[in-house]
Amino acid sequence: MDKKIIEKAKKIKLVIFDVDGVLTDGSIILDKNGNELKRFNVRDGHGIKALQKAGIKVALITGRESPVVKVRAEELGIEEVHQKIFKKSSVYETLLEKYKLTNEEVAFMGDDIVDAELLKRVGLPAVPADADEGARKLALFVSTKAGGRGAVREFVELILKSSGLWDSVSGETLG
Repeated sequence: MDKKIIEKAKKIKLVIFDVDGVLTDGSIILDKNGNELKRFNVRDGHGIKALQKAGIKVALITGRESPVVKVRAEELGIEEVHQKIFKKSSVYETLLEKYKLTNEEVAFMGDDIVDAELLKRVGLPAVPADADEGARKLALFVSTKAGGRGAVREFVELILKSSGLWDSVSGETLG
């Protein structure tokens, strides 16, 4: 792993994730009544719990609104859930102020060009393997896994292993 990425990962105190295309594969499944369904990866969820166990804050910022996202966030204990946000930088500024953080202390995983503004600002920008090419060019870390298929977990492991925290939190989280 690139030393620059490891050094940046050691500083992280908040990890922000987009939802569609990052925590999910980006598909929108509608049943015959128009109810939305999404598929989440359990290992990604374990990774998020490991971040929390390590004392790293987690936030979701997504452009769409879905009750399914709210349910999944509640399952994972994510308190910072921001849906139907078209200008993600406004929520980002609020989070920086609320937690008294600098850009260098924040990691963000997005997957599309709408995530470009945050990918440019955070200390550790990341994308899944199947991200939009424009977003990929802005990322320091490109997962080998696709969105909704373990990209989040791989990114989390990078952050926690860089700080020597993975072993202390993964056993309890996954056991």
